[in-house]
Amino acid sequence: MIKTPDWVQDAVFYQIFPDRFARSARVARPANLEAWEAKPTTYGFKGGDLLGVAERLDYLQELGVNAIYFTPVFQSPANHRYHTHDYYRIDPLLGGDAAFRELLETAHRRGMRVVIDGVFNHTGRGFYQFNHILENGAASPYVDWFYIKGYPLHAYEGKPLNYEAWWGIPALPKLNTTTPAVRAFLFDVAEHWIRQGIDGWRLDVPGEINDDAFWQEFRRRVKAINPDAYIVGEIWHEAQRWLKGDQFDAVMNYQFTRACVGFFARHFDDNLVAAAGYAPVPVLDAPGFAYSINHLLGLYDPAINRVQLNLLDSHDTARFLSIARNDRDALKLATLFQMTYVGAPSIYYGDEIGITGGKDPDCRKAFPWDAPDAWDHDLLRFFKACVALRRRCEALRAGEFQFVYAVGHAVAFLRKLGRQRVIVALNAGNAPADLDIVIHGNYGLPDGATLVREMSTAQAGTPGAPAVTVDAGRLRVHLDRREGVALQAL
Repeated sequence: MIKTPDWVQDAVFYQIFPDRFARSARVARPANLEAWEAKPTTYGFKGGDLLGVAERLDYLQELGVNAIYFTPVFQSPANHRYHTHDYYRIDPLLGGDAAFRELLETAHRRGMRVVIDGVFNHTGRGFYQFNHILENGAASPYVDWFYIKGYPLHAYEGKPLNYEAWWGIPALPKLNTTTPAVRAFLFDVAEHWIRQGIDGWRLDVPGEINDDAFWQEFRRRVKAINPDAYIVGEIWHEAQRWLKGDQFDAVMNYQFTRACVGFFARHFDDNLVAAAGYAPVPVLDAPGFAYSINHLLGLYDPAINRVQLNLLDSHDTARFLSIARNDRDALKLATLFQMTYVGAPSIYYGDEIGITGGKDPDCRKAFPWDAPDAWDHDLLRFFKACVALRRRCEALRAGEFQFVYAVGHAVAFLRKLGRQRVIVALNAGNAPADLDIVIHGNYGLPDGATLVREMSTAQAGTPGAPAVTVDAGRLRVHLDRREGVALQAL
């Protein structure tokens, strides 16, 4: 029997890129930072820190978020911190270990979970063992920690690379995880931070460690300390190999992203999509979308599906709003689907206020705390309403999922749990749609059953709006162009 953490299906995640989210006056800032509001660059730092996050937890809770996923926080010379120097130390620019402890304790007091990024396939050039080889060559006792092909190491541009590195980038030497000492080191890192209180690991490019036994042992070590720890891998394609219950609990569900782009953002920006790891993206009609989602659900055990990390974008893709050519309706429809679908939804910081962004580094803009007039407040209200609907309706978190209509560019699906019934109807087309849904007996909606509109993409919160009733075994729902609604049975 596959066992995944129960709390994840009730989670709404918020992904934070620490350098760009918020700054605290309590963290000393160095000189030579980019202006917070300036366009981000590949190498520039803006000085966001973890105390800045701790001081914004009220905002996140008002949004309805109860879990945070952080991109890397360990000491690193890169603004994204995927070039790890020290796996046991929180980056001083983020406020160091003390800031992380305060953030973790404050989040936990509020009932919020914290998942951090583990970069275990490669390190940075400043990682101690690699630096030791850089200084001592073949005499270093750490030569078997990496894949070295010659000495001295050519660690910078200008000479042919003579060690293995991620995507051939000299700054990212690849660890040799077949070496027992390397495995022991990485497992100890995993255990250390679980003992410090984190609620799980997001694993960076885990498929690059092509070794099931490594990840099986990783899981055993982590779960032995905290059986409820969440292990989610960055796998962009179908991931059956890693989701059998003995390695990861879930993956970043980019196949979900792909389907949402193809259906809701049908006139998407080809250049931005081509840069995403889930490309190519077919344009989908309603039957194609329903097929894609059903196929995705059929790949994995229900326990896995309940904790998949469902995202519309991330630090590694263009923003969904930009992919959709600033079509707010596309983002609203996709978000309503995301918040009413099986699994754990993840909001990339700032999507809820309409932040746009193309390819990296443009997708990593600073959150404009000091410019609230620039926020899309209607979008923010909509996000809050979607999250609140998910949080108050258990069927949306733990119930069965079944498509009940897929014609043209309109779909509808049923979520049911116990006596709770919710039907979500979505029209991705540019013309109004009249859905004639045949109600089967297993839906638990007899003739006369009334469903009240909980919310609509056209108006965030509309409890008590005109209801619809099952009549002669049919439910008729009218949707305006590019409209989605959530209907709950009384």
